[in-house]
Amino acid sequence: MYRSSKTFRGFSCAHRKWRHTGHCAHVHGYSREFTFWFESSTRDENGFVMEFGALKPLKAWLDQQFDHTLLLDTSDPLIPQFRDIEARGGARLNLLPDVSCEGTAHFVYEHAAAWIHEATRGRVWIVSVECRENEHNSAIFIAPLAQTSPR
Repeated sequence: MYRSSKTFRGFSCAHRKWRHTGHCAHVHGYSREFTFWFESSTRDENGFVMEFGALKPLKAWLDQQFDHTLLLDTSDPLIPQFRDIEARGGARLNLLPDVSCEGTAHFVYEHAAAWIHEATRGRVWIVSVECRENEHNSAIFIAPLAQTSPR
């Protein structure tokens, strides 16, 4: 089995965890980064698990989702007020089931795993996605064995 990783950095976004009883209930921002671990039992004609140059569509999707966006849980009761701010040009909203690092890693994994499977015709799969919000904090979503290719 072969593994390789790719990290994308510099996604300036803000979020809030509205149910949090502390400061995380307030809008605050980080420069998020994502590390993807790819796995395959075979390498391509260049000897790579994953051709990193082929990841441009994934990078573009990450830009769309996380570059200068305000991430809110889909259950946030202030969404109508934030939508008003967005309509006035004050924010670009992205609603996720869970904007925690853990939830974001899972959200990104779901999109990226499907895309990688299609782009590589199943030769490569994603083992894990790490979402890092700063140099101190990160969370990793590890793919269930049933969602990776047979070994």
